[in-house]
Amino acid sequence: MIIIGVVGYIETPRGLRAIKTIFAEHISDECKRRFYKNWRPRGSGAKPPLCLGVRLVASPRCMVMRHQVQVQEEGLHKVLPRGGRTTTARNSLEKDFASMKRYCHVIRVLAHTQKKAHLMEIQLNGGTISGQDRLGPRWHTKKLPRKTHRGLRKVACIGAWHPARVAFSVARAGQKGYHHRTEINKKIYKIGQGYHTKDGKLVKNNAATEYDLSNKSITPLGGFVHYGEVRNDFLMLKGCTIGVKKRVLTLRKSLLVQTNRRALEKIDLKFIDTTSKFGHGRFQTIEEKKAFMGPLKKDRLAKEETA
Repeated sequence: MIIIGVVGYIETPRGLRAIKTIFAEHISDECKRRFYKNWRPRGSGAKPPLCLGVRLVASPRCMVMRHQVQVQEEGLHKVLPRGGRTTTARNSLEKDFASMKRYCHVIRVLAHTQKKAHLMEIQLNGGTISGQDRLGPRWHTKKLPRKTHRGLRKVACIGAWHPARVAFSVARAGQKGYHHRTEINKKIYKIGQGYHTKDGKLVKNNAATEYDLSNKSITPLGGFVHYGEVRNDFLMLKGCTIGVKKRVLTLRKSLLVQTNRRALEKIDLKFIDTTSKFGHGRFQTIEEKKAFMGPLKKDRLAKEETA
């Protein structure tokens, strides 16, 4: 891989947005061909203007230089368009790098392969950089015998002739590690407030509605399975969420403008179920359970110990 530049992104409610792109001074001809639809103009044998610029800007037809760069013996100089004062390009580069360090949340380098110059971005400061791995470390398959044709770090058979596709259950090389999964258009039912103090009293009543005035919290009896008690602010979504109970999720505003009735309907919750999630669940609150079950043996023992 050959690195030819760097691009910086900032996080917005609609995803990442590129704010700064810096290209290298010297770019190979193989890479320059990627920026043009027709490398050799029609009717002439000459090549189009080479992109020796520090910064390239994409247009609908080809890559054009916004700033003309002249390479001289004493250093790089950038000539501003339509005449104007000439400034040193190195100072501009240092200014661009400083702004990227200050504002960008994600920084990626622009790299390409050596022969065909296939362009790609590689993450620098963490994030969604892919971790490709071979078949053996990924699926712990055994190496084939030495005389195996076309490689031995594979599985001997990847499936029958028909159905004419490779099934998902066949071990193949690829991503090893954390997989990023995305779901769209999740409906928000409730944005609740966590435990807070009001007039010197601890308020836990964040699961009551206009139709259900019982004093209860969003945590079901016995706590959420594999999680526990929810004390902070919470978000109630329709349906399921990705991953295990304690998986950290990233939420963002929908990229699409919602127009259907299902998305625009007014949410009016009438009842929130807080029964135990460990069994069938009969009681909404601990007070309701005590009123129905009556005094228990463990309560009597605890009362005798304190007395």
